[in-house]
Amino acid sequence: MKWNQVNRLATAVLLLGPCTASVAPAQEPIKHIVVIGIDGLSASGLRGAETPVMDSLIAAGSASWSARTVLPSVSSPNWASILLGAGPEQHGVTSNDWKLETHTLPAVVRGSDGRFPSIFSVLKSQHPDAQVGSVYQWEGFGRLYNHAFVDYDLRQSTADSTAAAAAHYIQENRPVLTVVHLDHVDGAGHHYGHGSPAYFQAISKADTLVGQLLDGIKRAGIAGETLVIITSDHGGIGKGHGGETPEETTIPLIMSGPGIKAGYQLKQPIYPYDIAATIAFALQLKRPYVWIGRPIRAAFTGADQPENEGLSD
Repeated sequence: MKWNQVNRLATAVLLLGPCTASVAPAQEPIKHIVVIGIDGLSASGLRGAETPVMDSLIAAGSASWSARTVLPSVSSPNWASILLGAGPEQHGVTSNDWKLETHTLPAVVRGSDGRFPSIFSVLKSQHPDAQVGSVYQWEGFGRLYNHAFVDYDLRQSTADSTAAAAAHYIQENRPVLTVVHLDHVDGAGHHYGHGSPAYFQAISKADTLVGQLLDGIKRAGIAGETLVIITSDHGGIGKGHGGETPEETTIPLIMSGPGIKAGYQLKQPIYPYDIAATIAFALQLKRPYVWIGRPIRAAFTGADQPENEGLSD
């Protein structure tokens, strides 16, 4: 099992640091967060590929192999849920055809810009001077949030250029929040099939790009105060996705950085909308009432797994 393999890695390899102030006020807080979204990365794909960088992050942090997508298991509803802290029933992004101007289901709450509150708008409303960046490969990712709340907003055509631009931005600006979207793993799944050699090779390439982003964090001098979150939007079966099978709906989650438990396997149910809530928790932001996401507190030092995560026998 890959979990046992990564647990044996040295836990001091990457991004070790002190605990967030909201968990242990006597220690330094998390000051920076980098979210790396790998489109189309399934939990089984991460288990099966050669990924030494992400293995090291898992050994140094907390991970789940059983996070679940929202439905349908396609990109727009799930990336929206990651950014907007709620599900399609709340934010209204129900398909890849969604556009702000043309949609079927309106968001339950809309700001003056006509949009559901995002982690970007929440952060900027409470800390207007915070440096925020979004660097993404898939063009559709840019439809999902208001770019007015992002200081560095860039779409790149390849995974390599996306990672390079994001690493340079982090190194030069030391942003509070950076979201990076890589699309090539999803492309491999569509062209060659999920579970194919080319699919696993694409995941290994993503691992190399994660390493480049970590290098950017180190060069910026902020590794000891940066939380890294790696997540996905869906898996796949054959050359597609969008259904309700475990292969399509089961995704991994990795958290590594100051105040995160080392070598810890998260057991509670985790959903895409919990990412925004976790970012807000780590940065000590007030979360909108309309968000349904909950912080993944069990990943943080000093917190336990939820006591009532399921029904008793």
